[in-house]
Amino acid sequence: MVLRLFRAVIMGPPGSGKGTVSERILIRFGLKHLSSGDVLRTNIKEKTEVGLLVKSYIDQGQLVPDDVITRLILHDLKGLEQCSWLLDGFPRTVTQAECLDQVYQVDTVLNLNVPFEIIKERLSSRWIHPGSGRVYNTNFSPPRIPGLDDVTGEPLTQRSDDKTETVTRRLKSYETQTRPVLEYYRNKGVLETFTGTETNKIWPHIHTLLCSKTSGGDQKAAAGKA
Repeated sequence: MVLRLFRAVIMGPPGSGKGTVSERILIRFGLKHLSSGDVLRTNIKEKTEVGLLVKSYIDQGQLVPDDVITRLILHDLKGLEQCSWLLDGFPRTVTQAECLDQVYQVDTVLNLNVPFEIIKERLSSRWIHPGSGRVYNTNFSPPRIPGLDDVTGEPLTQRSDDKTETVTRRLKSYETQTRPVLEYYRNKGVLETFTGTETNKIWPHIHTLLCSKTSGGDQKAAAGKA
């Protein structure tokens, strides 16, 4: 029996496995997924008024201001008011979190705490085939011929974001920016941190938590209405 809607946020540094965990949550618990990165890319691609503004900040190497990204996310959330949802990539600052709280109650914040050294190794080992988007990892899913795509035989490339120096910079930025947000949610009593080095080992704990919060008796409901 659905008691009420369930709203969650997933947080974690780049390369922590947020995408994989989010996908499993959507399949198992039926939440709608809203990614700030997807929202930004869509608005830029469609050249909306806000999208053009966002692009101007990105082109200048600047962060998108809190009020701009908040306006975009809250606009999209209006279309999900009858759904349970999972937010990914938002909020990134305490200001954004406070704005979200003014409109919606966040039930749970899932924090993926993966050691930075593991993330650096994971991302620096990732190579892609530009034409198809196929992803390889030299540690656990390498191409049959080093440096070449299995299907076409074409050269693989490494995204600039996955290069060691870039990864280090992104992780430091994430830690500086996000630590206050984690503390904000910890003080509100909704932060759940999962520490580990492998998504498959972290996932069962996340699954157990969400089951306890989303089904049965006086527990919270997760299943969003389609």
